[in-house]
Amino acid sequence: MEKSDSIIIIPTYNEKENIENIIRAVFRLEKFFHILIVEDNSPDGTANIVRTLQKEFPDRLFMIERKGKLGLGTAYIAGFKWAIERKYDYIFEMDADFSHNPNDLPRLYDKCAREGYDVAIGSRYVSGVNVVNWPMGRVLMSYFASKYVRIITGLPVHDTTAGFKCYRRQVLETIGLDDIRFKGYAFQIEMKFTAYKCGFKIAEVPVVFVNRELGTSKMNGSIFGEAVLGVIQLKVHSWFHKYPQKKDL
Repeated sequence: MEKSDSIIIIPTYNEKENIENIIRAVFRLEKFFHILIVEDNSPDGTANIVRTLQKEFPDRLFMIERKGKLGLGTAYIAGFKWAIERKYDYIFEMDADFSHNPNDLPRLYDKCAREGYDVAIGSRYVSGVNVVNWPMGRVLMSYFASKYVRIITGLPVHDTTAGFKCYRRQVLETIGLDDIRFKGYAFQIEMKFTAYKCGFKIAEVPVVFVNRELGTSKMNGSIFGEAVLGVIQLKVHSWFHKYPQKKDL
């Protein structure tokens, strides 16, 4: 198997329209990445497409198959643990629907591998509002949600709900994955907040977020509601919780 220091974790549920294209787009990059699909028993046959592609890319494409739709947070936690066990140095989160541009992956990698940051965030809001084809209501909801999170938590990140990220393995080994409580929208906030409280260096890389063209969005009001209340819970919890601290390598 040709080794890579980096793995892209892509959770999937009903992504048959996108999954082959996103996998091939990552594998066309000059930087050599592996991919781990965390597949939640999609009824549309997403897993079958991945299995077929695994025959073409047996040493680069991997899949965890779960029994049902168990939530974004638990999908990433499962993927993180898998990647940590296999000693990948840089572990990425990315959506399957091309809202995150695969061409930005090397920029996130360089921020951590070459510039020394511990977490690199593909940020929609660090240089204005870089969102394409979103309804204005959703743009405003997302933008002001990030503002709200910054005010409540003090987290020095413009795009607090971003789901396009690169972590050094040490971050995921340190923060205590079993202690991460949220499963939906608030998961992304909790991961950044916990990394920050543990003393890790976080950078934002400006990206353009493009609304999906194929398939159905998984966003809904209950997921957003979890985030609104979850932020307050995170802040209160931080008053009483002792966070493990980053150790210099």
